[in-house]
Amino acid sequence: MAENKEEKSENKILVPFFKPQIGEEEKKAVMEVMSSGWLTTGKVTKAFEDEFAAFTGARFALAVNSNTSGMILAMEACGVKAGKAVITTPYTFVSTAACARHLGADVYFADIEKDSYSIDPDKIEEILKNNSEKIAAIVPVHIAGNVCDMEKICALAKKYSTPNHKIYVIEDAAHSFPARTKSGMAGTLGDAGVFSFYATKTITTGEGGMVTTGDESLAKRMGVMRLHGMNRSAWDRYTSPKASWEYDIIDCGFKCNLPDVLSAIGRQQLKKADGFLKSRTKTAQRYNEAFKDCDFLTLPPNQDGNAWHLYLIRINPEKLDCSRDEFAKELQNRGLGISMHFIALFKFSYWKKLYPDFTAENYPNAADHTERTITLPFYPGMTRDEEETVIRIVKECGAAHHV
Repeated sequence: MAENKEEKSENKILVPFFKPQIGEEEKKAVMEVMSSGWLTTGKVTKAFEDEFAAFTGARFALAVNSNTSGMILAMEACGVKAGKAVITTPYTFVSTAACARHLGADVYFADIEKDSYSIDPDKIEEILKNNSEKIAAIVPVHIAGNVCDMEKICALAKKYSTPNHKIYVIEDAAHSFPARTKSGMAGTLGDAGVFSFYATKTITTGEGGMVTTGDESLAKRMGVMRLHGMNRSAWDRYTSPKASWEYDIIDCGFKCNLPDVLSAIGRQQLKKADGFLKSRTKTAQRYNEAFKDCDFLTLPPNQDGNAWHLYLIRINPEKLDCSRDEFAKELQNRGLGISMHFIALFKFSYWKKLYPDFTAENYPNAADHTERTITLPFYPGMTRDEEETVIRIVKECGAAHHV
């Protein structure tokens, strides 16, 4: 029995991977919606869209029930379909590429840069040189709060577009709210941007997302396809003088709307977004200072305007007598709630079977990052004690395995 107690003690989580910051404001807003008699997509969601558009500087914003749904809507509006393809990175969550497959399209993968997690524009151009007519969209993924080289990527899309064939740029901005660049906010730099409000994101609605665009035709198409291809929303059908049963289905759409209950949370979170960023930035600075002399790890990239969604370290295997997985397991056993961002898609059975040439050997930078990266506990409102616990355990593990 004593051994079992000791084992449980060793596996106790001292610092979780993430803690959502939900306050009384969010609870009150949800209860107001609950008491209103209108729970699904309505005036609260419309207010959330308007406020998000104003915050980001986007012309249009459409609330959706997940980043994945938003990505499908954006891709469909940009002409991603059977016979077409997208270019994206192998270093991402599976949904980025899977959305193209849901629409019947192919996926071309461009490796990431050697010293960052961002897709390499030079690798994008290598694909475009021979396949530009098939490419409907380039989908850069902003990892952990840093932003891809959108100036180069948008220039490539323009360069390889023709009067009869536009190549769109759809930003996967799930990690990048509210990253700011000299050209504007991440998610507003291409033709469309898709954000995530999943539980661990920089602001949350529990589940949810937002699509932004400056293109009115894209916004109209996504607005219709968001709710079954219907030409009237539920709010309009049940609140306007026009008969609720009078509507048309103009295409075979999806079910991607965000209900007012969740939008109520999002509106309050949006008000706190810059405060959350300030808190995460302080924790990142403390981690950076604490780890700067640790030769067994590499600090995360840090661009100006970084949204600091995640804190990613890369272990330097030549300085350790253990693998990344062994190092990560020890961090976990000592009480840290860690994760991995990301497992490159060529590691998964589906993608291996679909594309035989999609291998680690052909994407060396993504392969290297996959084998070396660990995501540490990181969230707004971390206490100094929590930060110091993370720092101490990482350093202790490094010292125990240093060579």
